[in-house]
Amino acid sequence: MKGAAELAAEQAAFWNGPGGQGWLASYARIERSIADVGKTALAAAAAKSGERVIDVGCGTGGTTEALAEAVGPTGHVLGADISETLVGAARSKRVPNATFVVGDAATHPFEAAVHDLVFSRFGVMFFGDPVAAFRNLQQALKPTGRLVFVCWRTPQENPWGLVPVRAAAAHLPPMPRPGPEDPGQYSFGDRARVERILKESGFGTFTIEPLDRPIWMGESVAEVVANAGRFGPMARAFAEATPEQIEKAKAAIGEALAPHQSADGVVLPGACWLVRASAG
Repeated sequence: MKGAAELAAEQAAFWNGPGGQGWLASYARIERSIADVGKTALAAAAAKSGERVIDVGCGTGGTTEALAEAVGPTGHVLGADISETLVGAARSKRVPNATFVVGDAATHPFEAAVHDLVFSRFGVMFFGDPVAAFRNLQQALKPTGRLVFVCWRTPQENPWGLVPVRAAAAHLPPMPRPGPEDPGQYSFGDRARVERILKESGFGTFTIEPLDRPIWMGESVAEVVANAGRFGPMARAFAEATPEQIEKAKAAIGEALAPHQSADGVVLPGACWLVRASAG
């Protein structure tokens, strides 16, 4: 079993390499896919004028920019991410009341007990040591502060991700399956695990609510198929596959997604947790 330090190092290497590059290459599609979820999470966070906020896993800074607008010129948002690639893109936005740092949430020296809000849109699932990360973030909050984040539920509840993976799996090299405590896209799918992490890291009262939204995958099946394997859980398998395997996998994905084509594009169900917690 890998230790927390090794898992964290793997995540840093991934997001400073193929993960960050893949996110940037797919930026417009990803942002459109999760736009509705992000708006709901930001509304739940309800950042107010003058507040100090940490945006965890800020990526290219879209949520940081929205939070900065909400807190106004008297507030400040600190966008934190382990990817220099993505933070570089965020800094290029030049948000006047935001600062961006490259750092691990478990070890970054956040200023203690001065922040009103810790927010994350799909950033917390990749912590190498989630208890240490949330404990560090909890200590950065004022006693009256709050945590709001959104994360994916289980793969079985997210057909937008599961349907293409299942269709392609028979034609590709085996895809690694993360362990129950390993970081990854669906690592916070188990509600009991999320509850345990929050309790062990020192947060007070919390709520964990289902948040279901349709996920837009592309304008057409052909477009989704063309982008398959460029980013996400199938990327490594596609990289190791032969041209013949890739052709068969893409044909299978297209067949599986065909029933989901509509006038709005290819849309499948998505399932998240919306989590709110008090600092203590």
